[in-house]
Amino acid sequence: MDLVGACRAFVKVSERGSFTVGAAAARMAQSVASRKIAALEKHLGEPLLERSARRATLTPFGRDLLPHARRLVQLAELLEHEAETAKRRPFRLAVPDGCPAGALARLIADARRHELILEPRPLPPAERAERVRVQEVRAALVAVPEGEAVWTVPLGLAGATEPAGARIHLETLRAGRTDRDPPRRVWLQPEDEVPHIRDPLARLRDAVGLRPAQLMSAGSPAAAAAEVLCSRDLLLCSRAQAAELGLHWRPLGELRPVRGFAVAAAVRADAERIRELLGGGIARCLGAEPQGGSGPRAGAPARTGPGTETGAGTAA
Repeated sequence: MDLVGACRAFVKVSERGSFTVGAAAARMAQSVASRKIAALEKHLGEPLLERSARRATLTPFGRDLLPHARRLVQLAELLEHEAETAKRRPFRLAVPDGCPAGALARLIADARRHELILEPRPLPPAERAERVRVQEVRAALVAVPEGEAVWTVPLGLAGATEPAGARIHLETLRAGRTDRDPPRRVWLQPEDEVPHIRDPLARLRDAVGLRPAQLMSAGSPAAAAAEVLCSRDLLLCSRAQAAELGLHWRPLGELRPVRGFAVAAAVRADAERIRELLGGGIARCLGAEPQGGSGPRAGAPARTGPGTETGAGTAA
C-alpha cells in the first residue's frame, strides 16, 4: 500500500475535521482520500477516524498514531526536497585541460538535455585521478592504456612547416656532426606525461640516437604549442589539435602512440551514467576516434577507484 499517501490523507483529514476539506489539502479527490484512509485502517487493524455526516473525528487509536503519521509525512516531504536539491547540484567532472572550450560548452548543453548540471574541471592526468580518489569530483576522464580505453586518440607529430613525407620518423631528427642549428625537439603536453605514452617514446629516442633533451615536456598545452610555432620543433598531438593550431600533422613512423581515456568514479553508477549519456560529447571534447560506430567503445568497463599516474622531470 501507499503508506506515505495514506498517512498524508489521514493527517490532513484529522487536522481539518472533514474528508472534503482534508482531501483538498492533501491534493487528492475525496474518494481517493477515503480509500487511502480505509486501507491504512485495515493495515493497522483499528479505525483511526469516526465518520459522521458532518465531521471526521479521531478515535483514541487515531489520536495515539497521529503524531507518528505526521512525522512520517514530514520525513517524506524532506526526502522529496533533498532529492530535488541533489538533482540541481552540479556534477563535477574532471576533464583533460586541453579540451576545446566550444566542445566543453556543447557537452554542458548535452548534459542539460538529460537534466544533468555538468561542471567540467580541466586538469592534467595525475590531478584528475587524485581528485576522484579524494572525491573532490564525482567522476573523471582518466588516462589509461589503449586496451583499457573507452575513447582513443591517435597521436602524431605536428610542426609549423609542411613535412616532406607521409610520416615523420624520429630518427630524422638526429643531429649531424656538421649541423649548426639546434637539434629539433619533440614536445610532450601534460596529457602525454603518462607511462604508456612517455616511456615508449623515451626508449625510441634512445634507440635512434637522439639526445635526451630532444624529448621535452611542457607545463601546459599552450606552452608546448608556442615552442613549436616559433621553431622547427614538433608537437606530439592529435590531428584535431594540430588543425586547431594551424600546424601540419603526420603520423609517427616508428610508433603508434595513442591516448586512451576511461571514466573513473567513486560510485560505479556515476561512471556508467556519464559514459552512456554523454559518450558522444566526450568524444568530441577529446578529439577521439569512434570505436565501432559514432560513440565510445561498446562494453568497455566503467572504472572505480583509479590509480594515480605521474610524470616526472622536464626532459623525458
